[in-house]
Amino acid sequence: MSKKVFVKTFGCQMNVYDSDKITDTLKNIGYEKSEDLDSANCFVLNTCHIRDKAKEKVYHEIGRVREAFLNKKKPLVIVVGCVAQAENSEMLNREPYIDLVIGPQSYHKLNETILKFEKNKQKNEITDFDTLEKFNYLSKIQNKNSKVSSFLTIQEGCDKFCHFCVVPYTRGPEYSRPFNQIIDEANRMVQNGSKEIILLGQNVNAYRYKEVSKEFRLSDLIMSLEKINGIERIRYTTSHPRDMTKDLLDCYKNSKKLMPLVHLPIQSGSDKILKLMNRKHKVKEYISTFNYLKKINEKIEFSSDFIIGYPGEEIEDFENTIKLIDTIKFINSFSFIFSPRPGTTASKLKPIDEKISKVRLKIIQEKLFGYQKLKNKSFENKYIDVLVENEIKEQKKLFGRNIYMNSVIFEGSKSLIGKVVQVKVVKTNQNTLIGEFSNKYKFKAA
Repeated sequence: MSKKVFVKTFGCQMNVYDSDKITDTLKNIGYEKSEDLDSANCFVLNTCHIRDKAKEKVYHEIGRVREAFLNKKKPLVIVVGCVAQAENSEMLNREPYIDLVIGPQSYHKLNETILKFEKNKQKNEITDFDTLEKFNYLSKIQNKNSKVSSFLTIQEGCDKFCHFCVVPYTRGPEYSRPFNQIIDEANRMVQNGSKEIILLGQNVNAYRYKEVSKEFRLSDLIMSLEKINGIERIRYTTSHPRDMTKDLLDCYKNSKKLMPLVHLPIQSGSDKILKLMNRKHKVKEYISTFNYLKKINEKIEFSSDFIIGYPGEEIEDFENTIKLIDTIKFINSFSFIFSPRPGTTASKLKPIDEKISKVRLKIIQEKLFGYQKLKNKSFENKYIDVLVENEIKEQKKLFGRNIYMNSVIFEGSKSLIGKVVQVKVVKTNQNTLIGEFSNKYKFKAA
């Protein structure tokens, strides 16, 4: 009888990609993926450390697993991801129910570590930074997923050291995967049915891979993916404003498959706060990037990330952020109150009053949501291209996304999954477009 593994994933798209790789890897030692925790022999919790209380969230989740298996044989419990990297052996000391702790740069050691544990029952933590060996190993694991839209990690780690961020400490220095290794994996994804490739990295546009006579950049990857038959859409995330080079910007003019939504976190509309954050870019430069892209491609829209209430933020800084939002009119963004992360420079700074931060966050979110709803409203009574990803079984409706990553729900045959179809938008809300599909409108065979 085969063993079963249940994987729960918190956090970013890269964690989703890593979880898929983990399940593919575990098949080589007899573990089949399970959608049901109760039937699992192994529980893997893939963790995220970017927000406050991430550590406590992990222990709460482990407690839920312990309760679920109270009267049954205990599963093998493994904590992976960024909290595992940050807390390492402390997790084993604090929570006896955890068996193994493995950091995100050590997934290539996952199978041998599990096999050793099954043999000697000795708990272990592995949190080495060994990105090169990791990707060389994982590149040989055949991707078995058949998702219409697939994540593909091309770069990991960060050398920017923004004062609020833990990524350099949990994911290590910047590392770019070999160019051909990425193209090969993209081809395998297409063979498995992928129509959209989303390139991932902590600083995805910092991608640099040097060979003897050439340095490959993100722009080279995009234009190479452009040539692969079967790929309909290309996206990438998350970017840093400092690395929006002209060759990358010009892809929005030269590529027909690169989608026109640019997710470019700015964090604040105040140069003073950006300097305190150690972001190494200025608001004027950010707006210049936006204006250049709008000039070469009128379809371009921006989304972003904002940290509200960063230490030192005064009313003028806050008002400058509002001014920036009114200038760019972001169509979809994430905003949070500053959350100090242990070990970062910002964690040592004096926080501003929490009540002030909450008031400012509410104002910012109302502003952002207003532009988001306005953009969604502009789609009503129009036909839009939708890449159909799957069926929502409970509603018996199809789910897909438009070029701006908006969720689109409409009635239609499952035969449309994997195709780019035209859908008439009949209704919208803040997060979703409700549409109608008609056979009289031709769809693009993806």
